[in-house]
Amino acid sequence: MFVNIISKRAIYLFFAFASVSTLLSCQPDDAVEGNGLTDANVDASFTITPVEGAVNTYILEAQTKNVVASKWNIGDGVYLGKMTEKISLPDAGTYTITHIAVGRGGSENVTTKEIVVATSDPLKGNLVKGGKFATAADHAQWSSCNLSPSGAAKWNFKTGSATINSNGGWAQEAIYQAIDVVKDKEYTIDMIVSSNDGSNETWFEVYAGTTVPASGAEYKDNKVMGLSTWDGCAKSAFNGWLSAVGCVKNAAGVISNTVKFSQTGKIYLVIRCGGNTFTPSGITISKVEFRGK
Repeated sequence: MFVNIISKRAIYLFFAFASVSTLLSCQPDDAVEGNGLTDANVDASFTITPVEGAVNTYILEAQTKNVVASKWNIGDGVYLGKMTEKISLPDAGTYTITHIAVGRGGSENVTTKEIVVATSDPLKGNLVKGGKFATAADHAQWSSCNLSPSGAAKWNFKTGSATINSNGGWAQEAIYQAIDVVKDKEYTIDMIVSSNDGSNETWFEVYAGTTVPASGAEYKDNKVMGLSTWDGCAKSAFNGWLSAVGCVKNAAGVISNTVKFSQTGKIYLVIRCGGNTFTPSGITISKVEFRGK
């Protein structure tokens, strides 16, 4: 009986081994490479079509043959989208549109095209002048509040961004510009904020008030949004739209980037930042926006 059990087990093991060997021997030598599962020549071409009746709105349509997925970049970074995307470009300028076609096996090819937007959308266009900090002319659109005449805290302008730095100790500085608004119209404010390091005892605040900024005077009219280590953000590295990474409540006690004014005229967009134990790399801003809803 014992011998019979051993014999049966041996037979089962023999057939199991034979089956595995057969399966392995049936695979071609090029099972990983050269088997047609990867499409190195996936076509990333696409078309751009203006949407009739819609201001500065476009349809991006990728060709779909052998395309598994589409990634797009319209200037704010790569994102996974659809084969057909509807985009809005409210501001005048030249935009580089990039389509990354993903083919079989994860292969990728890239095609880029340009869209020239002649005029800004009168309703949704960015009212901030020099918000991209692209040139010296952009930098000149901003004025300093001179809150730190000694230079303990200072805004430094570079191509594409502005950064506030502090050598340590309590110090602050603010930049601002005037913007024309319409009574009872809603606007949204936003900007990309980033820092490679966390801070302690630091604030970053955005105001939209009717009070004219005075040299050497701390601005406090109508706080809209911001960062604050006391409120729990900016304690570690961050990078994103302020509306997403911020934690400061507005004058009404809620977190929001929407503002509305009781009269038509000029308001002042003020960006004020300071603290004690400031991040070594500073806080950087780019793409500052003030748009009608």
